[in-house]
Amino acid sequence: MASQASLLLQKQLKDLCKNPVDGFSAGLVDETNIFEWSVTIIGPPDTLYEGGFFNAIMSFPSNYPNSPPSVKFTSEIWHPNVYPDGRVCISILHPPGEDPNGYELASERWTPVHTVESIVLSIISMLSSPNDESPANVEAAVSLIISYLQPTCLSYLFVS
Repeated sequence: MASQASLLLQKQLKDLCKNPVDGFSAGLVDETNIFEWSVTIIGPPDTLYEGGFFNAIMSFPSNYPNSPPSVKFTSEIWHPNVYPDGRVCISILHPPGEDPNGYELASERWTPVHTVESIVLSIISMLSSPNDESPANVEAAVSLIISYLQPTCLSYLFVS
């Protein structure tokens, strides 16, 4: 008998196949394992990632949707919210409830209403708007901050 998680994932896969979403594609890594998905994200326009294709693996726990999946890029990506090993660090992928570090509100963390589509759209949003206040990759965050400051500093020097 199929579990609630596998039935829900089968439905989400069917929905995505029937109604593809711009900006990404998703499917199973192995047709015999509904709990491991392959995702390809197209770099969003007007970002450093524009035109790129970024592959990731989304692994679902057996108690999905009560617990979040993990997402790990298999393509190299330099981003403040992606650990150097490729793991994605965004609030909606953190376990539900209160944040033990007090940084995130419970409402920002995982809730069972999220779907594969909403997760991937959140990752695309992360690519467009990095959170440099709580970086998973400090070097990428510093690099990003410096790249934003340089044009401002240069224009200040030329205007002064």
